[in-house]
Amino acid sequence: MRVNNIAYYKEHLEKYKTEAQKLHKQMITLSMLRLLVFVAMGFGIYFTFQNWQVALVIAVLGIVIFLFLLSKYNNIKRVHSFNKALVSINEEEIEIEAGNFHNRDAGLQFQDPNHFYSLDIDLFGRGSFFQFMNRTTILEGQEKLAELLKANNKEAIVSRQKAIEELSNKPEWRQYYAANSSLIDTETSAKHIVGWLKNYKTFLPKAMQWLPLVFTMVSVLLFGLTILEMVSQELVGYWLLIGLGFTGLYVKKVNLLSSGADKVKDTFRQYAMLLDLIENETFTSELLQEKQEQIQSEHKKASLIFKELSKGLDALDNRNNIISAIFANGLFLSDIKNSYRIEKWINEFGDKVEDWFEVVSFFDAYNSLGGFHFNHSEFVFPKIVKGGAIVKAKSLGHPLLNKNKRVDSDVTMENEQFFIVTGANMAGKSTFLRTMSLHIVMANVGLPVCAKASEYSPVKLITSMRTTDSLTDDSSYFFSELTRLKYIVDAIEKEPYFIILDEILKGTNSTDKAIGSRKFVEKLVASNATGIIATHDLSLCEIEKELPQVKNYYFDAEIINDELHFDYTLKNGVCKNMNASFLLKKMEIV
Repeated sequence: MRVNNIAYYKEHLEKYKTEAQKLHKQMITLSMLRLLVFVAMGFGIYFTFQNWQVALVIAVLGIVIFLFLLSKYNNIKRVHSFNKALVSINEEEIEIEAGNFHNRDAGLQFQDPNHFYSLDIDLFGRGSFFQFMNRTTILEGQEKLAELLKANNKEAIVSRQKAIEELSNKPEWRQYYAANSSLIDTETSAKHIVGWLKNYKTFLPKAMQWLPLVFTMVSVLLFGLTILEMVSQELVGYWLLIGLGFTGLYVKKVNLLSSGADKVKDTFRQYAMLLDLIENETFTSELLQEKQEQIQSEHKKASLIFKELSKGLDALDNRNNIISAIFANGLFLSDIKNSYRIEKWINEFGDKVEDWFEVVSFFDAYNSLGGFHFNHSEFVFPKIVKGGAIVKAKSLGHPLLNKNKRVDSDVTMENEQFFIVTGANMAGKSTFLRTMSLHIVMANVGLPVCAKASEYSPVKLITSMRTTDSLTDDSSYFFSELTRLKYIVDAIEKEPYFIILDEILKGTNSTDKAIGSRKFVEKLVASNATGIIATHDLSLCEIEKELPQVKNYYFDAEIINDELHFDYTLKNGVCKNMNASFLLKKMEIV
């Protein structure tokens, strides 16, 4: 079912804006009512102060109404913030669709020059595929998305396709997930929390499970006896000091626990909300159901288990109020009770937290994939085939180019076939290489590809397009090129790869380059490799006459009325028109 994504975003933007405005008016009304109640209570107490029973009733009634209005205000404020987050999400989608996405996180930290392809194909960086399609809201989800794009995983593609297609059809759920996640600003990563839980050493003995309860019962009893004037008030004071002294035995370790807990409580509150959304949604695809089952405990839902810990962490945090901490610890041993509650949780569920975090990160990443499909419903899921052509695509294009200006190509790439692509500068060679690369990466991830139809026999990708020299490693540009080519040769000896090369051996003279490039392509063909090499060296095209696996293609440029014209169309054969001299003259360089 195709949905006009922009129409959807505009409709829901207005819907959430209207709701946010309505809630804002309610918040103002409740604020005014709270002020009115407070003033009325003050006047009521003032005028009835001589009759303390009436003043007390007015005070109690005023406080109850004030707290009720405050609770109502906080609930509406939460919903208001939620709707504002949804407004931002839809506004951002409209901006990105208009091409305004270059200010978003570029994912530069995920670039890796030693990876199979991540540095070469604009996967990360300004104007990259990651920057364009990333909608993750948590750090771990962002890392998971980058991991999926870099995985080079050709197994279980159909399973991922079905999961992405299902999430694509749940735009409201995906937006609710993102909005809820954005409401809490966390300062501690899930990875840090997992490490903290794994390394945590308990310090309270099992007796602390019942001791605070006994201590509380004795405190209540003493209060009752004091009111009945059966014991002196001094005894309650002594009992308070005993409680404080007992709490003091563990105060240093409780402080350490409180310090660690204070950093993680917001993360647990955030993950509890997201787990609740995952648990209560109905999924039909096998992969999503599998992830949903991963967070199901034998007795309780993972979200409820997380909420239990959040409550314990919040309770321990109340010790920061000195006055309440003195009485709560002296009479009820609250620090010990709350610390034991947290330690019991860690012992029972600490080893499961990593799995639950992973599920939240998975859905955060897959929501980006589902959103990409929703935003590009005209793209197609490749039909996964075994044997035959590696890629057989009709109207294949680059997914980041404007669809109204983009020139698409029909491409059939047989297994163990090698294309040599020539062409003038700026004619479209590099774009074509990145288009083919992204087709393979997107297909392996499970995403739909930018084509009208596609058949794909899964293969891993490896590239050499952006080799750089390194002062740190004391390596020249040419040596870096050779190292990368050796990396490719070693890789294809272990398993098949789709190889993409752009103008190799640029770091040597033209004669040496021609000889070396020819020998390298011959070696790849002899190794039954599949791939494409783009080059300006027309002599390399002679290999087609000797090796039937090699096919020549080119992108052309024409000079019409002293202006360069490109049709960006992939054609059979060898390019005859080069434009370097023309451009040098046109730009008045020579």
